[in-house]
Formats: sequence, C-alpha cells, structure tokens
Amino acid sequence: MTAFKYPNLPFARCPELEGASPTHPVAIVGAGPVGLAAAIDCSLHGIPVVLLDHKDTVSDGSRAICWAKRTLEICDRLGVGQRLVDKGVTWNRGNVYLGDRQIYQFDLLPEPDHKRPAFINLQQFYFEHYLAQHVQSLPGIDLRWQHKVIHAQQGPESVTLTVDTQDGQYTLETEWLIAADGVRSTIRDALGQDFQGRVFQDRFLIVDIAIQRDDPAIRRFWFDPPFNAGQSALMHKQADNVWRTDFQIGWDADPELEGKPETIIPRIKKMLGDVEFEIVWSSVYTFTCRRMEKFRHGRVFFVGDAAHVVSPFGARGGNGGVQDTDNLIWKLALVRTGQAPRSLLESYNSERRHGADENILNSTRSTDFITPKTPVSRAFRDAVLDLARDHEFARRFVNAGRLSTPAAYENSPLNTPDTDNFAGTMNPGTPCTDAPITIDGRKTWLLDQIGTDFTLLYFGEDISPATRATFDALSVLQPSVRPLVLAPDGIAAARYDARPATAYLIRPDQHVTARWRHLRLEAVSAALDHCLTRT
Repeated sequence: MTAFKYPNLPFARCPELEGASPTHPVAIVGAGPVGLAAAIDCSLHGIPVVLLDHKDTVSDGSRAICWAKRTLEICDRLGVGQRLVDKGVTWNRGNVYLGDRQIYQFDLLPEPDHKRPAFINLQQFYFEHYLAQHVQSLPGIDLRWQHKVIHAQQGPESVTLTVDTQDGQYTLETEWLIAADGVRSTIRDALGQDFQGRVFQDRFLIVDIAIQRDDPAIRRFWFDPPFNAGQSALMHKQADNVWRTDFQIGWDADPELEGKPETIIPRIKKMLGDVEFEIVWSSVYTFTCRRMEKFRHGRVFFVGDAAHVVSPFGARGGNGGVQDTDNLIWKLALVRTGQAPRSLLESYNSERRHGADENILNSTRSTDFITPKTPVSRAFRDAVLDLARDHEFARRFVNAGRLSTPAAYENSPLNTPDTDNFAGTMNPGTPCTDAPITIDGRKTWLLDQIGTDFTLLYFGEDISPATRATFDALSVLQPSVRPLVLAPDGIAAARYDARPATAYLIRPDQHVTARWRHLRLEAVSAALDHCLTRT
C-alpha cells in the first residue's frame, strides 16, 4: 500500500461567519493542483487571496500522475519543484509494443543540460499535499478547508459567493474570482456556462497497484497485447512502488463490473503473471475532449478542468491547468497595481484557449489512433504500426498519447514581431528553454534567474558604456524590467541563437515577448508597452 498518509485538513471559522464583510482582492474556488498553484503565485505577486475548498483532505486516489518538464519549471518558480522531483519517479523514455513485441523506443529529452526531466510520475495527492504545505509558509493566503461554495453572482465591481460550512452559510465578496473547481464546476453552472466538444464512445480502466518490481521507469504502451487482445494497454511507475496500469475495455463494458476486484485481479494477473500485488486505486473513465467557449467572463476566470477537459492519454489535463495559472496571475497582478489596463486580461482568454485547443487536438488525435472507429482508420493505424518496426519516418505517425508540451503563443497579440533574423525555435510567444549559466562565478540555471518581473536577457559580458547607460535608463523608465547579462557563447547562447549584443525580453511567465540583435532603449520600452496593452 502507498506510504502516503492522508492529512486531516480542519475547518476553521472565518471573519464572515463573525459578521465581517470585507471585499477580498482575489478568491479561488478549488484547492486541487491548479487552485493551489494559483494561490501560491498570487502570494509571490503580492496579491492577498482567499482559497476555498469543500474537502477535508487532499484528492482521493492517484488521479493525475504525469507532471511535465514545463510544469516542474513553473513549480520551481513557485518554490516546490525540487520537493516534487525528489519524491517523484523521473522518466524520459518510452517503449511502444505491437502485440508482445517492442517496435521502438522514444526519448522525450534526448539532449543534455536541462535542469528538469521530461516527466516525473507522482500521485496527485502528493502534488496537492506538498503545495498545500507550501501555502502555509507564505503570506497573504487565507486557505479555508471545508468551506463549500454553492453559488456565485457577478456584479459590476465584485463577485459574491455563497459559502456553506458546518457552522452555517456566509457570503464572500471578491474583486476577482478564479474558478478552479473542476469538471463539475459550481461556478460555471452559476454563470450559466457549459462545455463544448466531444465525448468518445470508448471506456478505459485505470488500476494502480502496489508491487515490488525492479523494472526501469519507462512508459510502456501496447497495441493489441496478448493480455488485452484487440485493445490497448499502458503501464508506468509512480512513487512508493506503485504502478499505473490502464486498459482499454470498450464502450460496451459495464463500468460497475469492471471496477470490482474480482474483475480487476484476473486482468492484472493476465498482464503480469502470477505475482503478488495490491490494488491501490481504480477508476473507469470515458475519453472526453471539451472546453468552454471563453475562459474569462468579466471578473471570473476559469482555469484547469473547470475550463477544459481532455482524455488522460498524453498527460495534458493537470499540466495544462498549471499553465493556465502561470499565464493568468502576473497579468492580474499588473492590472491590480495599475501598471497595465484591464485589456491585458483578455489575453488570458486568447492565449489559453489556444493552449487548450492544442491539447484537445492532440488528445483527439491520440484517441482516434488508439481507438479507430472505422475499418479504414484501423487499416491505416495497423499499417503505421507495421512500418514503425523498421522505419523511423513511420514512428512520427504513431500516436500512443502524444505527450504534453508547453503551448507556444506565437500568434499572441502581446508579441512584438521580429525585425532581425534569428534561427532556432525561440520565437516570440515561445516558453523559454532552460540552460546552464554562470552568474558572478556561480553555476545556476537560466530559468531560476527569471522571477516575477520582466527580464531582459542580454548576451555580452563586455558591456559598453552605451549599453550600461541603456540599462540605467531602463531602470528609471521601466522599473519592472530586470536585466540579466549572459555570456555570448555556450549552451544558453546556442539555444537562443545569440551573438554579442543580442537581447530578449522575457515575460514574467518565462515566455519570449520580443528579441533584437542590438539593444535599443526605445525598442524595449515599446515592446513592454505592447505586451502590457498600454499602446
């Protein structure tokens, strides 16, 4: 059995139950991975926040387990990345099988010199627990367990929540509301909003089992394995010697019957042989790919599963939700302090809808490949798998759950288009790739040096008087921009196609917003104003 001990998260009375009626700057509904990440980010940006959740402990069962490199980099900025990595199972490689024969292996992080791996596997309850503990160490977060939001009503200057507790109901006023309350969002229902998208007619069975195995931490995916003929299966390792198994069981399967131990145990033994194991958690699910039409409704922002939901293959749900908050909070902070107009907030809607659409597209393609619904699509799928055994080109078409990658906002209205020629992939709108760097003789990582403000990356250690004067003027005219001087050679320079005097303007969420071959004060100021929709 897992070594995790579920915490008891106690109820506590709040000022509203004592008759007070403050208006809070920000309220977040839902203390899952996404809501907790949003609350931590609010604290780092100096925004007081109330976080409400109806639960008395963290999520029941493993649920989301695959946390991508970009999510780990965001969690580094939030202050919990290393703890997640220390506990999680690190992996970069995966094997793909047809029947009982391996047809190829892939590596999601083939190049060295990245701080974080492609993925770790860590049960959702650990993720939530570590973030909830970190919340307790931060200022400005009022975390209220066992406070159930049952209604929301939006006005012109605030949102009013009705909250139910064991000591009675109260109303809570907030200037801004972040709905992180999941696929069955109370806030979404209260605002009369709904999902649009597709539900696939297929079912899958997740079973997490505790078992002693010395196999390497490799993602294994089978098409038509002998232990699940005509269907698919997945297996990979989590913390505490728990293994995730995932079986395609078909649309006609009885969910209640498939979830019973007397049905699960023979399945596992057929897969692994006559070995000792313990069922830790199980769930039957249906592939779903849906999203709201808009993620912002006035003073309410929808994040995570409240805004969009995808099928589990590809690890795009939880990772996409954390990217939602990474995109939103810095914008909300700048609007609250008057450094940017409210028009900046609309970019959350456009950028993260793009991210959700990208995830839904990849998830839909994965589903269609894994579960072909017509003879033609099955013939194509089987031909691709046959070719993939011996031909590299065919492996690009195999889709056993195209794994989560960060969204690039290359068409974002916040970007300043290039006026100079650059090679590589670090285009405006792209999330920064990490690299080892040296600052004042100390070895560190590039992303660790990008904080909650804008960062100006400047490649060139021999700074001319003119460049120094530009830095000084920038500190006066645009104090939210912090220069970071890097060597014009080495790994970071290569990844950013940098030459001496190359400069990049980086957003607080570590996305490129502009770049130049030569630093000019007026160009940086114009790009910052453009990014903040001040022009």
